Amino acid sequence: MASQERSMPFIKNLASSDRKIRTSALASLHAFLSARQVASALTPLDVLKLWKGLFYALWMCDRAIPQQNLCSELADLIYVLPREAVVPWMRGFWATMAREWTSIDVLRMEKFLLLVRRVVGAGFKWMRKGSGSEGSKKKGNKEGSDWDASKVDDLVVLLGEWPLALEEEARIEQIADVERGGWRPNRAEDPPAGLSPAVRVRSKESLADERLPGNRKPESEAQVDDGTEDAEGDGGDWGGFDD
Repeated sequence: MASQERSMPFIKNLASSDRKIRTSALASLHAFLSARQVASALTPLDVLKLWKGLFYALWMCDRAIPQQNLCSELADLIYVLPREAVVPWMRGFWATMAREWTSIDVLRMEKFLLLVRRVVGAGFKWMRKGSGSEGSKKKGNKEGSDWDASKVDDLVVLLGEWPLALEEEARIEQIADVERGGWRPNRAEDPPAGLSPAVRVRSKESLADERLPGNRKPESEAQVDDGTEDAEGDGGDWGGFDD
């Protein structure tokens, strides 16, 4: 473990509060991953450590343009990796997103959604023939499909391992749409049968949130409730039932 930490000294610098240190660490990581023997020898734990550092590099990044550039740079790291290292690298990304997603506050959510979109887009580009670190050496066959079947199979299976991460993103987008007034829940419709029990439970809890427009009590009911609670809280005498 100690030797692994010494071989990747830039991990901690990726999460530094100093922008120059983060930029230098990202350049070091790019060079590190460009070495085929090194990238191919990364363990799952090494990949998780790297993605945790990259997660906090984006966490500490301020202002829209630098955030957009950093998201593109992180997504494009897939292109410098050798073929056999891409799937473990992407698996580490999704594992990190699934682990850290609930800790992302509302002010940082947009840039992490952008990172997810950029990584997914980079994955689709990588699946095309002639893409990736071998793209400059090999050109895809122009006959037939433009997609590399083996790459497609690898990434589709990988995405299937992390469905909750994608469902969580969709749920947050749906709630954001509700807050903008663009969607109202239909109580007559049950959750889709294909969803897992955990997702159905969380969907019901989300739809029952009192902050949603359809769940807000009328002001008259709210005032009655408040008055009842106040009366009981004042400790007044109870005069019995009315005849």
